[in-house]
Amino acid sequence: MKDRYIIHIDMDAFFAAIEQRDNPALKGKPVIVGADPKAGRGRGVVSTCSYEARKYGVHSAMPISIAYRKCPQAAFLPVDMQKYAGISKQIFSILEAFTPDVEPVSIDEAFLDITDTFQRFKTPLNTCAAIKQRVKQETGLTASIGLAPTKMAAKIASGLSKPDGLLEVKKEKLLDFLRPLDIGLLWGVGKKTKDTMNSIGIYTIADLAKKSKAELIGIFGKNGAWFWDMAQGIDTSEVITEHEAKSISNETTFDKDTADKSRVRRELAWLCELVSGRLREENLKCRALTLKIRLEGFQTYTRSKTFSSPTNFSEDLITIIGQLYDDFEIKDKKIRLVGIRASNFSDASEQWLFKDASESKKEDVHKAVDKIRGKFGAVSICRASSIMERQERDN
Repeated sequence: MKDRYIIHIDMDAFFAAIEQRDNPALKGKPVIVGADPKAGRGRGVVSTCSYEARKYGVHSAMPISIAYRKCPQAAFLPVDMQKYAGISKQIFSILEAFTPDVEPVSIDEAFLDITDTFQRFKTPLNTCAAIKQRVKQETGLTASIGLAPTKMAAKIASGLSKPDGLLEVKKEKLLDFLRPLDIGLLWGVGKKTKDTMNSIGIYTIADLAKKSKAELIGIFGKNGAWFWDMAQGIDTSEVITEHEAKSISNETTFDKDTADKSRVRRELAWLCELVSGRLREENLKCRALTLKIRLEGFQTYTRSKTFSSPTNFSEDLITIIGQLYDDFEIKDKKIRLVGIRASNFSDASEQWLFKDASESKKEDVHKAVDKIRGKFGAVSICRASSIMERQERDN
């Protein structure tokens, strides 16, 4: 069987690194991208932070109020997803120049299979170095890369090489690499599973490898077989090059729990505009929408609607989400969070029979709006109600 060469590439502090690149005054300083901290009273979480901020104990998904308390001197910046997505596309275009076998994991992370393409650079390691160099030259950003015969080992290696590192795990050294590692680095081992493993004396992958497959299945069910295989370095999972998007969503946590229905409607309208834009960017239309509402006590509810005619027009999304909101019985509860999710996609480029002139006109209007936003930013043009909501948030 031919040796496999799998790459895992992970951009370093992606959002924060972009902001530091675009504003030299931020270089070498703690940068936190996420919700507005509002001097420690803000809600929401950290999306990404620079390595300078991580020295203070800040990390992704941390409540923004805690991040502020840990590092109040940091530069706190809002998420500019439109900018980050554009740079992500540039990076993935670079990756696809090295191999067609690219599996996106997230906006800043991917697996590559270079088994059949590394010869251009003589060795797999040279290929990794070339990828890092080109990404740095064309974007000004650094990436960490793991190279291994399996996807799991490649991902672990990239994480251990951060920031701006390159770590190769050779086939003959795979078990030597894996065995000393903390069991928490193994795929599928979360906090609860790790605690269970620790309670029976499993702290490293080597400890796990000493257990029999039958014993692990008895404790963890079918996942036990998976854990045993991983501990033996057995991972046949392939790099999957085509991922069909299953949903596109956006959500917002209010600064304060609110019972103001007008404000909730304005926020939902803004979220519909964001999702509408993302649908068109992906050349998609949706046939289903889901409304998400989280109440003040953290109870979370969803309401969905499926419709026959696919759409990516913001006014259609706003109408449907408005109906779902009207039908939801909130009673005397305040709302903490709202979100919307579009799903059940079709290709927007499909030519539907009997498409009337009014629909063509709406398409032209939305394309014009997208062009303006692409040049001047997401809030450069939007409905008056959305502008009011942005202004309320800023005040």
